[in-house]
Amino acid sequence: MAEINVIPLVDIMLVLLVIFIVTAPLLTNSVKIDLPKATSAPDESREPAIQFAIDAAGQLYWDGDKINHDQMLQRFAAAGAKAKPPELHLRIDRRTQYETLADVMSEASKAGVAKVGFITDPSGRVTTDIQAPAPVPQP
Repeated sequence: MAEINVIPLVDIMLVLLVIFIVTAPLLTNSVKIDLPKATSAPDESREPAIQFAIDAAGQLYWDGDKINHDQMLQRFAAAGAKAKPPELHLRIDRRTQYETLADVMSEASKAGVAKVGFITDPSGRVTTDIQAPAPVPQP
């Protein structure tokens, strides 16, 4: 009676297994996706966000106005007391001490201003100066 020789089959399967083990991580590490482009009009129905800036010296700016720590606390309390607290947009100098930023974020959270966004330079250029943001026109 004739027997089936399975040794060549096992050899081929082991070779294929090794090939898959080697190539599988290479396929999953870089996934190129062509994301769709979309444009939209700004949502004017939302309340304007708080434009908050901190320069390298730790000076605080609220919508372009220079303020001190006590004024910041009062303004956060007023903003947090609204039915829908506004978003907080932070513009922070790259040389600002972390302690100053952590204090501002902590006080905003305590007051009820929970939505925080960081504003960065989309050009990717490293700048050495910071300008206070322009005041946001109120509707």
